[in-house]
Amino acid sequence: MARRQGERISLPGLDETPVGPTGREKQDFADPEPLNSHGPARVIALCNQKGGVGKTTTTINLGAALASYGRRVLAIDFDPQGALSAGLGVPTHDVTTIYDLLLSSKVDPMDAVQQTSVEGLDVIPANIDLSAAEVHLVNEVAREQILTRVLRKLTPEYDVILIDCQPSLGILTVNALTAAHGVLIPLECEFFALRGVALLIETIDKVRDRLNPAIELDGILATMYDSRTLHSREVLERVVDAFGDRVLDTVVGRTVKFPDASVAGIPITEFAPEHPAAKAYLSVARELIQRGAVA
Repeated sequence: MARRQGERISLPGLDETPVGPTGREKQDFADPEPLNSHGPARVIALCNQKGGVGKTTTTINLGAALASYGRRVLAIDFDPQGALSAGLGVPTHDVTTIYDLLLSSKVDPMDAVQQTSVEGLDVIPANIDLSAAEVHLVNEVAREQILTRVLRKLTPEYDVILIDCQPSLGILTVNALTAAHGVLIPLECEFFALRGVALLIETIDKVRDRLNPAIELDGILATMYDSRTLHSREVLERVVDAFGDRVLDTVVGRTVKFPDASVAGIPITEFAPEHPAAKAYLSVARELIQRGAVA
């Protein structure tokens, strides 16, 4: 049969909808509109009780990506290891840290804010002193709400505050969840990382029930994904089956560029802006804005 003029040719494979790593239709998130004003900030805790899943890497690079879209971002280092502070190249000793703010209401939180090399991205550092905070806070009245008090003076100045939590479900993490409007869970595409997510979500539910009724799960971000391995693909498939649309469409791949950028003390969006990992975090920022997790 002769083809009519202008008729589209259908070829196998060309008419299929592109599918992303999550098994859903591949999404391209549009660049967000610039903001006309700033504040009050939405507070997002980046939380996972398992270490090494990409919490700090996500805080650094998501913060930088949001800043590149004109958002005023404050990253709070809430881990005694101080990896966030080191990854952004800010000093952690002989300066006011988050530990000082937790222990004394007389310290102005703005005195602890340090600028980074990224325009629009500030940080409150932490060091090993923070490890003593749980001992000091255990006898405090309303100890779960001390970080909430600290953030009251900071939220008017920013559009988003990202809290990089330590890998535990202790009183510091509970403080972060009590102060947060939303939670973003970075999840390494590895079986043992998957096992702990249900426990973390149970903890979030308890905080919602007892301390912070407004807290929401903003999403689960798959990190360290390697499409070449069956294990990575199977873990991601199980996460999507279990949590559905709460899993972000954007997936961050495994790359040696992240530790290289950390050594340089700058986000990967500045260190290697054309790298797929940098583009992935820009996509995470656009997706969270589109989902309404960030203004």
